[in-house]
Amino acid sequence: MTTAIYPGSFDPVTKGHLNIIQRASKIFDRLIVCVMINVDKRPMFDTGERVEMIRRVTTDLPNVTVDSSSDLLAEYAARNGVNVVVKGLRAATDFEKEFQMALINHKMNPSLDTMFLTSEHQFMYLSSSVVKELGGHGADLSDFLPEAIIPDCIKRMNESAVRR
Repeated sequence: MTTAIYPGSFDPVTKGHLNIIQRASKIFDRLIVCVMINVDKRPMFDTGERVEMIRRVTTDLPNVTVDSSSDLLAEYAARNGVNVVVKGLRAATDFEKEFQMALINHKMNPSLDTMFLTSEHQFMYLSSSVVKELGGHGADLSDFLPEAIIPDCIKRMNESAVRR
């Protein structure tokens, strides 16, 4: 049984993320979507909320499980017996950073390889940061987020606007 990990901050999970999840779930017997802690980001949702939202939008994918970790990815993979990391690429700028991380992860865990999936054209521009910016200005988010989590995102964005 081949298991892969799709790590990310997923704050929030976008239609681009979901597209990578759906495609990777067809390639691997089991896919772990792992909400990782990124010290460079201030998340809008806490880890538990992000895990719950991903679970909600992947209920139709029986081979997908959702987890979270504050460990280094290479350590998490070793502990879970996983040898493949799936990363989505939007543009050449993503590749440089992700390639560097793949090399570091492989150095730390020589059995760990990274597979890159390119975004489908309609998601190449999409990021959680862009979604938060648009949502903060009241834009329609239906082209960017899975329908099931739009109310959560709008509510949180409105709460954040009130606190400013």
